[in-house]
Amino acid sequence: MTALLSVKNLTVEFTTRDGIAPVIDDLSFDLAPGETLSLVGESGCGKSMTALAIMGLIPSPPGRVASGSISLAGENLLQASDTRMRAVRGNDISMVFQEPMTSLNPVFTVGEQISETLRRHQGLTRRQAKALSIEMLDAVQIPLPTRRINDYPHQLSGGMRQRVMIAMALACRPKVLIADEPTTALDVTVQAQIFDLMRAVGKETAAAIILITHDMGSVAEMAERVVVMYAGRKIEEGYVDDILARPRHPYTRGLIACVPHLLETVSAERPYLQEIPGMVPPLSDFGFMGCLFAPRCNRVETRCWQEKPKVTQITPSQSAACWNLQEAQVRVDA
Repeated sequence: MTALLSVKNLTVEFTTRDGIAPVIDDLSFDLAPGETLSLVGESGCGKSMTALAIMGLIPSPPGRVASGSISLAGENLLQASDTRMRAVRGNDISMVFQEPMTSLNPVFTVGEQISETLRRHQGLTRRQAKALSIEMLDAVQIPLPTRRINDYPHQLSGGMRQRVMIAMALACRPKVLIADEPTTALDVTVQAQIFDLMRAVGKETAAAIILITHDMGSVAEMAERVVVMYAGRKIEEGYVDDILARPRHPYTRGLIACVPHLLETVSAERPYLQEIPGMVPPLSDFGFMGCLFAPRCNRVETRCWQEKPKVTQITPSQSAACWNLQEAQVRVDA
């Protein structure tokens, strides 16, 4: 299937006190129409920065897109003007942020905030925008939408605010919806409801979804394909079922082993909750030409410290970047 969104060899650099740091390092992936793709990894791995690059919101300075391309339906967004990107954001590509209380404007009602998006991008009148805003609140299962449309963000619960953010993001029926850890601040019951809602509304609007998360449990529940990121680099990619059944990179195995109900898929011989020792390296190490996961890896060897791992295409749909994959390699891309 032809890719709707295509990220190719994307490198994003930030200027730090220690020099130039590639916070995104040669990242590539495709997103098909109607597909749900997850970017997964710990905090600091570059997931949210990837989303900001797609939205054209990299703060400059100190950041800049050093190389690569981001194409939406064949249009390279990195070559688009500011005016064009303002038309794309919220219309063709929308984003649901992690904490709705800081994303919603506290001095405007939720109805006014949804209506503004519709008037700006769809050219609707105030009356038309209000009517469609009520429909969207109803679509995301907010009770009494005709009354709630006049509420301010502080009058809503965390789950309700997140539903408003989803309603706002989907109001213009975008081609791509980016959800940046949309359930982090919510309890488990509300998390499940939000995921069910995103699946249903995404299917209804035919939006492709990029789910950004640090939780492999959320990936297993929500996504069809997954890109595992570590320190700005893609280290594994494939269909979720394949990754969960046969993770090839030690970091991916570690992420799965941190989730109790997924633990048995990677550690039948050690059926207890595990952790990944250490932490994501600082930005000053992101330019390191060896494997950035080497200090935390239990399979590290001399080569890992000296050379950046190349991408190994294990099956037609699964690849990983590691010098010591845990199952047989098929071929290595240069």
